[in-house]
Amino acid sequence: MIPPLRRELIATWGFVARNIHLTKRYWGWELVWFAYSLTSSLAVAYIGLGTEMLSGPGVDGDYLTLYLLVGTLVWSYLSQIFYVISEMVAWERWEGTIEYTFMAPSSRLTHLVGTSLFAVVYGVVRTLLILGAAALFFDLNLAGANLIAASLWLLVGSISFTGFGILAAVMPLLFPERGVQMTNVVAALLLLISGVYYPVEVLPRWLQFFARASPATYVIRGMRESILKGVGLGAAARPLALLTLGGVAMIFFGTWIFSLAESYAKRTGRLKRSG
Repeated sequence: MIPPLRRELIATWGFVARNIHLTKRYWGWELVWFAYSLTSSLAVAYIGLGTEMLSGPGVDGDYLTLYLLVGTLVWSYLSQIFYVISEMVAWERWEGTIEYTFMAPSSRLTHLVGTSLFAVVYGVVRTLLILGAAALFFDLNLAGANLIAASLWLLVGSISFTGFGILAAVMPLLFPERGVQMTNVVAALLLLISGVYYPVEVLPRWLQFFARASPATYVIRGMRESILKGVGLGAAARPLALLTLGGVAMIFFGTWIFSLAESYAKRTGRLKRSG
């Protein structure tokens, strides 16, 4: 008999492998969205150089370009985690396997963690590819960057956004026809308030209140401070610890909400609807 812990670890890898095969099956779409993300990142980064040209020598175009590129790449990574986790229900509806997944002999936490691990690895690989391509277009000066602190910020951001992705997965579970679109609305709101392209201080005060609730706000700010200013782990220890605790709590909270939504969907027959 397989010990319970080992059984759950095997099941976790099973969900990771399942998502790898799904991604390989739709490789054409992956290529399209990679090209879209790359060109979008380059277009935003070129705003920095364009601003220097339009405003004169008073603007440091290279600094502004790196500022925008960091925000764009971090958001691309975090949003990819968010989308992969939240769209897993839609993918399973298209494949016609959602009922079989929910009947699998593993806990819902194992199911969601397995999907989250795939999302993190997928997001890292995709972001590194975009960064490598962007380096061909821009002269990126990272001499003063604290890459260790930046890597830790990115890791903590992964934990924080995983919980948001699990919560967002509830929408396509409960609303088969419009759930994915509702997820996009949530992502757009997070993009607005998280300071991806500008400091959150430029937002109206009432929007700044919501910005403080977004983990992306702190991750993007921390990444910029570590890369642009070389801020080390000493100054970031407290926010990193708080963000980690909040992220872990959000994962368990999101899993609990997802389980409630799953029970409701089963009672009301929503799992049988596909597309």
